[in-house]
Amino acid sequence: MTIYFANDSKKSWYGEAIGILILDATYPCIPGNVGNATTYDFPVRYKVVKGATIERLLTQRDPALVQPFIDAARELEAEGVKAITGACGFMALFQQEIRRSVGIPVFMSSLLQVPFIQQIITPGKNVAVITADATAITPDHFLNVGINPETPLILAGMENCPEFSESVLKEKGSLDSDKIEGEIVGVARQLVQKHPDIGAFLLECSDLPPYAAAVFKETHLPVFDFITMIKHVYTTLTPTPYSGFM
Repeated sequence: MTIYFANDSKKSWYGEAIGILILDATYPCIPGNVGNATTYDFPVRYKVVKGATIERLLTQRDPALVQPFIDAARELEAEGVKAITGACGFMALFQQEIRRSVGIPVFMSSLLQVPFIQQIITPGKNVAVITADATAITPDHFLNVGINPETPLILAGMENCPEFSESVLKEKGSLDSDKIEGEIVGVARQLVQKHPDIGAFLLECSDLPPYAAAVFKETHLPVFDFITMIKHVYTTLTPTPYSGFM
């Protein structure tokens, strides 16, 4: 018989290992998106960071957002999650401040995977990063997630792709997934044609994982994104017990 005890008298629910800080934005999050709970085969817990709009985070890079992010992260920790991620690669700006403010693992941006990817691909090959807006990303985004300034990255953005830009960056209220798939596949195709030294793709934006399979089909190269990172961390929090010998 297994007997369970409540380890926190203030907690009324259990089982959400991953907490997700999400932008204060309104646009469709389809399956595969970080912001769609059906993406995962395990429960997750969301927390909107009040006032963290796309404009304030991507364009303004407003340093005043750090406290709302910290407050939301602390709320998730108090609610019982075991690790905290983000729902926008540009949250890399606050990776260091947030991880210093809680007592559980924090992985705010898919860009955290770049050093790992660089170490596993063939020497001389480079990582291609497809971001939501290449004009908005700065050296600070890379530095805050441990990417050496000398790392030879290949960067491309989706800001000039009409459907993605209108649907996500400008929050028009609707989203044509087939059009966005065509747009990102086109971006990936152009990158491979221009840079034959690409060894892997990293989809920085949390809205792009639904199209990872299409990018792989087009390029036949490994594709990393927010979901590969979240699932990786989740497995470290819920290790499989092995027993017996055959």
